[in-house]
Amino acid sequence: MHAAVIVFPGSNCDRDLAVAFERAGARVSMVWHKDTALPAGVDIVGVPGGFSYGDYLRCGAIAANSPICRAVVAHADRGGHVLGICNGFQILTETGLLPGALLRNAGLKYICKPVGLTVVTNQSVFTHGYDAGSTITVPVAHHDGNYFADEATLDRLEAEDRVAFRYADNPNGSARDIAGILSENRRVLGMMPHPERMAEPAHGGSDGAAMFAGLMGALAPA
Repeated sequence: MHAAVIVFPGSNCDRDLAVAFERAGARVSMVWHKDTALPAGVDIVGVPGGFSYGDYLRCGAIAANSPICRAVVAHADRGGHVLGICNGFQILTETGLLPGALLRNAGLKYICKPVGLTVVTNQSVFTHGYDAGSTITVPVAHHDGNYFADEATLDRLEAEDRVAFRYADNPNGSARDIAGILSENRRVLGMMPHPERMAEPAHGGSDGAAMFAGLMGALAPA
């Protein structure tokens, strides 16, 4: 599996994401935000957490208009896989690859702590390494992680089995406790919690590792 990890000014989880991919056995290319094309043969694009462009204007809004994001959107439009984590999720909503928006946390404070997540569906390459209905522990670290969408969009996400994860104890006010969602073709996942920060025992747990191992199994050449 060949993974590309995008690096923006203000990214701070790009290396964590690259290491998680590498530990699963992937080859990783780091791609600068001013590049206009992805490396040849990329199977999945990782859009990491952090504070791209200092969260100026609106979280992810400036990054979504960077040159490389045009290539990321084109990759997704061709049926390629994309994983957006935290700020990456915000960027994916700003590009229109995922519906909804991430608002300021309901408590108006930055949150950084491990949280329980319920795996809502395992019918995707991102989640098939988990049992549907199981609970995993993954950290969050965000100030604007309150997922919002209109009721019609939320109903559609539910009806199409596109809610990937829910918070067991909602830390930020997200609608319907949503922590992660899938695109219509199920090849794009955006989530606020950080599985790459819980991908090996030295991090305090390894519940995130199954995501990267599952991706490797699904996307690696035979």
